[in-house]
Amino acid sequence: MSIRILSIIGTRPEAVKMAPVIQILAQTKEIESLVCVTAQHREMLDQVLALFEIKPDVDLNLMKPNQSLAQITASIFTELDPVLTRLKPDWILAQGDTTTVMATALLAHYHHIKFGHVEAGLRTGDKFQPFPEEVNRRIASIAADLHFAPTQTSRLNLLKENIPDEQIIVTGNPVIDALKQVAIRETPDEIKQLLDGLGINPVVNSRLLLVTAHRRENFGQPLKNICLALKSLAEVYDDLEVVYPVHLNPNVQNIVYPMLDKIPNITLIPPLDYLPMVHLMKHATIVLTDSGGLQEEAPGLGVPVLVMRDVTERPEGLAAGTVRLVGTNPIKIIAETKRLLDNPEEHRKMAQAVNPYGDGRAASRIVRAILEYNQGNQKD
Repeated sequence: MSIRILSIIGTRPEAVKMAPVIQILAQTKEIESLVCVTAQHREMLDQVLALFEIKPDVDLNLMKPNQSLAQITASIFTELDPVLTRLKPDWILAQGDTTTVMATALLAHYHHIKFGHVEAGLRTGDKFQPFPEEVNRRIASIAADLHFAPTQTSRLNLLKENIPDEQIIVTGNPVIDALKQVAIRETPDEIKQLLDGLGINPVVNSRLLLVTAHRRENFGQPLKNICLALKSLAEVYDDLEVVYPVHLNPNVQNIVYPMLDKIPNITLIPPLDYLPMVHLMKHATIVLTDSGGLQEEAPGLGVPVLVMRDVTERPEGLAAGTVRLVGTNPIKIIAETKRLLDNPEEHRKMAQAVNPYGDGRAASRIVRAILEYNQGNQKD
């Protein structure tokens, strides 16, 4: 008798990290794999599903312009609930710390369905940083039956919260599985044209600063400070090309474009799909970001990461030397970026540090753990 597993995805980062898991589920004869998307993010989600050739069995299509956290949470609860009643999965899998994950975990609990939490155990200890993700993932941990921790640090976080050790499996992060698949593909034409247009030679260590900044806690003055730092760096280094794929959120667009649009060596572009983003990242000298996923992905490509946040739920990168926290103070952003641009040895140390987030086999470990859990329960 097969195990029916429903994977639920809401955003692009969830799709990237769940894609390798869904691929393995589909290849496993003991498993009936189903996929549901809430489409908390629509276009950004769809391009990842297409890239990994994932066709959802259920599409709730919940994205609406400018909806509040309360509205998207309510929509997920009301629309996903009858899906679970109809499909009756044995397991639900969800990744990370989005609103989709939090609501999914609670619904799994309401329906007495086993819940597996992918990328479990990340913590900052501050419920407002990042917001609302820190509380979302804590709720998911309370409801989970199996916790797929990416690192030993995440495992220790869960043990401190009295999660039984036998329910925690250290798997690595499936984002590395996805990264390895995508990085070996041919560079998309749009990235070749962008690099050519900027005069960047991908054969040598190019002076490309890749920027992403879009987190809620950086809206307003923090984002203005980031833009001031980028403007200053562009003025000091006339051989530096700054490329910033700008998030579509008006809270980001309405600050970034007025402050940076006219600066010659700053290129503002629309958000990139996952494939071109990975290939642009391959040619970056430094990644400057407030993202969570890039803290894991860029080190896998040998690119140093400066994180524009005050805290991170990924301390493994700090310990390994692949990332540094720089906050949103322009003076610190500028100083740490200059350190890497001016000192080849400092750059080399970060670029060659070992990525602590896995070996590209996390998805296989996750699926194997579910099979072993079910076999153990059958024996009991």
